[in-house]
Amino acid sequence: MAATDRTVDIWPRLAYAELKDTLHAVHMWTQVVGKIRLALAPLVNHWWNSTLYVTPRGLTTSLMPTGSDALQIDFDFLDHQLMLVTSRGGRAAVPLRPMSVADFYREVQEALAQLGVPDPGILPVPVEVPVVVPFADDLEVRPYDRDKVQRLHAVLLRTQIVFDRFRADFLGKASPVQFFWGGFDLASARFSGRRGPAYTGGSAPNVHIHVMHEAYSHELIAAGFWPGSEDAPEAEFYSYAMPAPAGLAKATIRPTSAHWVDARGEFILPYEAVRTAADPAAALLSFLQSTYEVAADLGGWDRPLLEERVQCDCDVMPSPSHAGGATHRRR
Repeated sequence: MAATDRTVDIWPRLAYAELKDTLHAVHMWTQVVGKIRLALAPLVNHWWNSTLYVTPRGLTTSLMPTGSDALQIDFDFLDHQLMLVTSRGGRAAVPLRPMSVADFYREVQEALAQLGVPDPGILPVPVEVPVVVPFADDLEVRPYDRDKVQRLHAVLLRTQIVFDRFRADFLGKASPVQFFWGGFDLASARFSGRRGPAYTGGSAPNVHIHVMHEAYSHELIAAGFWPGSEDAPEAEFYSYAMPAPAGLAKATIRPTSAHWVDARGEFILPYEAVRTAADPAAALLSFLQSTYEVAADLGGWDRPLLEERVQCDCDVMPSPSHAGGATHRRR
């Protein structure tokens, strides 16, 4: 059964070849802002303090401490501006437009100074990319296509909603659904509760191995969305276990359009298969659930302890005060 026109509109077409120039600009811009969050926020396990979060309008750092003040930086992909606000009422904006990384970096620095925010002292070079050009030296004007950015944001938004639904059934330690600006992917992870073996895999380009040791210090099963790259020019969803249990590559998963990629050690579900499915959210959820189940079973996870499917036959949801208490106990 084919997807309706309305479904395809909600899950828009993403062709990496068409988006790549704009994606590169936004990728570098998120690295500038992400490094500010990394510098200002207290260290949290697995580098969760460095990530960005999806909002109805784009991406946000959420609240960051700056001494006696607080700062938040938001990418607004509807009005196409970077908004910087402080707890003392300060507000500054950087228009998002065709520009160089150097110009973006300089304008962000000027906005921080205008707001009286001390220099966070970031390392002003990108990471997890094969070619490293310091932000201040990246002078090439990059295109910024508003329609393409809004398509990407639409996919991040829909993915966030499905991932939140998937995360809700897990009682164990689980990461937020978060945007990693290094790899430029939206991801979430579940943890078994056991420490992982010493990390011996490869590292992303221009990333210190210590970063990988911290990221994979405990057993996990992770899934995410990635818009593609020159080496793998297809938007896709992925799922993997670290460490990967024996037999994972031969496991049966859903939907039938998903498959194992041996060279990458992970399951892949093409974005195009999701967006053209009769029910894209259901197709994605089946991928998340089935890949988690096979990895958790093969890895010997204590699933009865870690999982709970909430049942509610009541006519109304609990009051916010009761729901908040329950959520606090369960997380």
